[in-house]
Amino acid sequence: EIISMDSMQIYKFMDIGTAKPPLEMRKQVPHHMMDIIYPDEDYNAYLYLRDSTKVMRKILSRGKLPIFVGGTGLYVDALTRGLIEIPKDENVRRKLWKLEESSRGTLRKILEDVDPEAARRIHPNDLKRTIRALEVYYKTGTRISELQKKVKPSGEFILFILTKNREELYNKINLRVDDMLKRGLIDEVKHLLDMGYDENLNSMKAIGYRETIDYIKGRLDYDKYVHVLKRNTRHYARRQLIWFRRYDDAIWLDLSVLGKEGVVEKIVEFIKRNCVIKGKGGKDG
Repeated sequence: EIISMDSMQIYKFMDIGTAKPPLEMRKQVPHHMMDIIYPDEDYNAYLYLRDSTKVMRKILSRGKLPIFVGGTGLYVDALTRGLIEIPKDENVRRKLWKLEESSRGTLRKILEDVDPEAARRIHPNDLKRTIRALEVYYKTGTRISELQKKVKPSGEFILFILTKNREELYNKINLRVDDMLKRGLIDEVKHLLDMGYDENLNSMKAIGYRETIDYIKGRLDYDKYVHVLKRNTRHYARRQLIWFRRYDDAIWLDLSVLGKEGVVEKIVEFIKRNCVIKGKGGKDG
């Protein structure tokens, strides 16, 4: 059974821009952690870890193999490396937000000073994670990068990373954007706005949605909109590959070399050779 590891597929009403599998496919093979919250609800890696591991245990109890699929790096980290359990402090967060609003880029400079390792891992534009890292530092007096080294993972995972040569990958991204537009991405975003979901919500700032909102609001003409959407998606794919290079024990599979069937064959062969699932009654399967 599939457990989505995509931080956008958790939202209801956001189907085309998040590339959710079609319902027919989801009926053939159970998919979990999709359509679990509304676009204006908050969600984070800690909640994902809590919810997805519950689903994982239920799947294992049925004697099935849970397969996590997706590319949200924070979710992968949460599962394979664990998370520090330090509650949010809204007072600290408000002060940090005000500081950033008064002087853009200040929090990034502070993080580079107090926790250079965390700064290297966090994208310069990722204000949310920057604030979290500083919040943890000011609450505990310890760098978040140091605390993260002490946490334990929630289970044993085998990480497969699928890749393609750059030209093929970028062409596929461009074609996928074209397909999303044909399937009605613009209408999907218009519907979300008509339902009252604000463009400043975290969910609406995701790639595919923020560019489409800019087009709907007249901030981009159509040709520029398509160009920006494809470019931003390609940049995101590049950042994902950079992120996943941190996993020394990951198994990389090149779709350009092996093809889809070859990759599936390699994964199935590995699972049969290395994975034992406890079925009902404790029997191995």
